[in-house]
Amino acid sequence: MADYRLEASWSPVEGSFGRFTFTLFNLSAEPLSGFTLACTSLTRVADEHVAEGATLKRRVANFHEYSPPEGLIVKPGGSWRFTMEGLTNGPKHVTAGIKSAYLTLGDGRHAPVSFGDLMLDGMEQGALPELLPKGEVSEPYSLLPWPLHQALRPGDMPPIALYPAAGTSAKNTRAVAKVLALYQRLFPDDDVPFALQPVEGGRQIRFKGESSIMDAAYELRFTGKEIILGTDDASGLLYGLISLAQLLHGARHEPETFQFPVFGTIADQPRYEWRGCHLDVSRHFYPVADVKRLIDILAWNKLNIFHWHLTDDEAWRLEIKAYPELTKIGAKHGPDEVLLPQFGDGAEPRSGFYSQDDVREIVAHAGMLRVDVVPEIDIPGHSTAALLSLPQLVERQEAPGGYHPEPNNPNNALNPAVEFTYEFLGKVFDEMLQLFPSQYIHIGGDEVPHGSWLASPLCKMLMEREKLAGTAELQSYFLRRIKAMLVERGKKLVGWNEVSHGGGVDRDGTLLMAWEKPEVGIELAGEGYDIVMTPGQAYYLDMAQAEDWGEPGAGWAGFTPPEKTYSYEAEGELPEELRERMRGIQACIWGENFASRSYFNRLVFPRLSAVAEAAWTPFLRKDWLRFAAIVRMWPTL
Repeated sequence: MADYRLEASWSPVEGSFGRFTFTLFNLSAEPLSGFTLACTSLTRVADEHVAEGATLKRRVANFHEYSPPEGLIVKPGGSWRFTMEGLTNGPKHVTAGIKSAYLTLGDGRHAPVSFGDLMLDGMEQGALPELLPKGEVSEPYSLLPWPLHQALRPGDMPPIALYPAAGTSAKNTRAVAKVLALYQRLFPDDDVPFALQPVEGGRQIRFKGESSIMDAAYELRFTGKEIILGTDDASGLLYGLISLAQLLHGARHEPETFQFPVFGTIADQPRYEWRGCHLDVSRHFYPVADVKRLIDILAWNKLNIFHWHLTDDEAWRLEIKAYPELTKIGAKHGPDEVLLPQFGDGAEPRSGFYSQDDVREIVAHAGMLRVDVVPEIDIPGHSTAALLSLPQLVERQEAPGGYHPEPNNPNNALNPAVEFTYEFLGKVFDEMLQLFPSQYIHIGGDEVPHGSWLASPLCKMLMEREKLAGTAELQSYFLRRIKAMLVERGKKLVGWNEVSHGGGVDRDGTLLMAWEKPEVGIELAGEGYDIVMTPGQAYYLDMAQAEDWGEPGAGWAGFTPPEKTYSYEAEGELPEELRERMRGIQACIWGENFASRSYFNRLVFPRLSAVAEAAWTPFLRKDWLRFAAIVRMWPTL
């Protein structure tokens, strides 16, 4: 147990974003004096604020350091209480408060401080409500996503196991073994759905090479003696076997609701080619085992893109051998480190990054499951970790506080007029080529603040030479150079919707993700860009699922219950003539609100599966109550 505990509450104040009240409890046996309190919080104290009982010593991004009144002594069992009025935003949910805390003592030591969720003054937080109905099915089959077409007759008893018919090729036998291993990882306590040799009471699978009109398509034909899996596509083979495992899983787990087919057919193919899930590992680091399990879950849900957000202001998580400082400095947080503690960091220094061997392991694991790993290096904005790791990237003539994007990481964007920027990124891309076989590299391009670089002498010269006006056109210049670098290396550029600003980049071979709101996707398609729809209002899985204070999650895009995520129709927002520009949809998992595994699972599931069904199943084939009945059997992290 920590010797100190910090509790925080918020109360509304008319005409402002309200007031924080902090109380630090001394649980140790010694009096506490001559200290400062550091904590990180998603709700930040503004530069202009009113403090009672403390002084805000410094704030960097979400990091705050408070000093008590001079001479304050907190006796054992006593407490220090102070308030801060003047916040940058109004908290809406319990997770908008403290994310980490520690004390710096008079002798320089750092002591951990325990903490809890943000309390709302005058309100008791009750149990979180159940957001998923029990559900009901009209056809007794546990398939998710629901297939394009099925006409099936259920049997009385599920088979003991399914096994490859005699004479099955080595390729198809390996596919069975691959899905068998996937199932065992996801459901280690269950009876296995497959065997590699005949099983009494089982049913054989015969594989048939059949041409299909779309990648990932497959057909299953059930007869009294066997199951025929027809496809000529490696992804279709995998998905057909996953469908068989799902059918057997439901029939075993809820036999009163689900049964295994004995006759009939399933003809299936995905609605969209891009069926993605993004994971931010910069703000919250996930061990290799967790990343691999998430990829397993993606495959089980027939998602085929893992968008890996590897860098941001908070950390650089990818080993680059040409620049070891990126992870030696940029992946390490601590009270005495270059990067101050942020989400989840405390008194002890903490480092987390993926070695190139880690990346190879994760990419190979994903490839085995037909999941394409699309890495993201977020540039030119969100680059605090890189800039603090490599001072050569910083223009010395530019004032350190030339611009202050929220949340107050000053000058957090790579300077387009510093030529070393392109040398640096060229070496980063060259190493990424050896790690990521995907044809895509995501370069971010989001949230570069208005006014960035305008006080930079080098940028003023660049703007005059290239006849550029303002931040957006400078970013466009930068991104056009980045796109050319990627094209030279045989890669395609993917970015967030702001890549289009200031003239954007060449539309050919560019894919943009519409995240701010659905209307942005329509605008991008109208400008000639291919798009992936991932609006925060429906597909951001860090958004709270209800308006209640006790619900974890973010609130900037409103709240998104699972039924809203499930029923949202991204294509329906687009005019008919622009729909060919829509490549698919994607869920996004941002890391600020995932302080615990339980919060991760509550926020991500079942909404991830809801996005998966929207990505695969035609709109008219979807059924919310059927989905609710099936998805409760699906795996979580």
